[in-house]
Amino acid sequence: MGTITRSFTGRKPSEFMKLIVTTFIGVIFGFFLGVTITKLNLPSSLRPSNDRSYIQRNHAVHNTSSSVKNNNTNSSHYKLSNDTSKIWIPSNPRGAEILPPGMVEAESDFYLRRLWGKPSEDLTTKPKYLVTFTVGYDQRTNIDKAVKKFSDNFTIILFHYDGRTTEWEKFPWSKKVIHVSAHKQTKWWYAKRFLHPDIVSPYDYIFMWDEDLGVEHFDAEEYIKLVKKHGLEISQPGLDPKREFVWQMTKRRDGQEVHKTTDEKPGWCSDPHMPPCAAFVEIMAPVFSRNAWRCVWHMIQNDLVHGWGLDFALRKCVEPAHEKIGVVDAQWIVHQGIPSLGNQGESSKAGEPAWRGVKDRCRAEWEMFQNRLADAENAYYKSMGIEMSKSTKPK
Repeated sequence: MGTITRSFTGRKPSEFMKLIVTTFIGVIFGFFLGVTITKLNLPSSLRPSNDRSYIQRNHAVHNTSSSVKNNNTNSSHYKLSNDTSKIWIPSNPRGAEILPPGMVEAESDFYLRRLWGKPSEDLTTKPKYLVTFTVGYDQRTNIDKAVKKFSDNFTIILFHYDGRTTEWEKFPWSKKVIHVSAHKQTKWWYAKRFLHPDIVSPYDYIFMWDEDLGVEHFDAEEYIKLVKKHGLEISQPGLDPKREFVWQMTKRRDGQEVHKTTDEKPGWCSDPHMPPCAAFVEIMAPVFSRNAWRCVWHMIQNDLVHGWGLDFALRKCVEPAHEKIGVVDAQWIVHQGIPSLGNQGESSKAGEPAWRGVKDRCRAEWEMFQNRLADAENAYYKSMGIEMSKSTKPK
């Protein structure tokens, strides 16, 4: 003990102070070194287990704090991508991205429902097909016969161009069909506004028929069977060959179920697989599959209400068109050619009949439709840097 005491008391004051300063600096240095090592991204295997658990707990708290701070950021994109409390589903229909997917009803139907009871018990059956007639009350007898040709498998819509709807209540079936009325409007005007593909999506086939069709030799269910059998995406019933015809393609042939091609007048068909020798039906009584109608609807122009020219362009919506467009001979109809809606027009020239103004517009629309389609195709290929010569233009 005496030796130690002598050694301690025998040191100079300056040496003692050096010892204290050195010790203090060492403590400070060690503290900062430890903090620095903690912040380094060292592998977890090199960290002490108690340090790892602390860091994990601290990281969880930090993430929670960050998610709260995200609510105050000025970037909306940052909010959408990082704030999980906000719903944003890009695959939802446009305008519905902020809704949960399970609540989005992107499609609808024409099924009639009750005002009472459970919604799940409203429908005892769900029609698989849709048929529309554009009608005036003067054709009520003809439409009465036509409607009775379609079973409960069909939803039926009457588009009224004369504004007379209540008079139809005298027919027992009238309360089961849907009535839509707009004065002096055509079936293509109605189709564009009421038959959106997402509305008619439950139906396998959509019939869009005129009012002046004789149906004595027509059975709707048998027609559907033949359309499915022959793979027709766009079709029409054959027309009575005893009537006057413009197109040979739509004339009924005896002894056949279906035909898809025909021979026309010399010079009318530059390609035997093109209209009017193939891939062609008229617009008086077309029948569309669900998929074909989704394309055709988008091709209908808002302002071209008569549909002229559309029959030559239907081939754009199915491939190969000459195989998937055809006429059903075994189920045929009669085009009676009764003037109705056409007589409600106005002629631009004094003394001319009312239908003349309608016919003039039909021809003008045909030319306008053809020009729009050609211009749209040319613009597309030009935007793709493709030069289309006459020999390579799309058909």
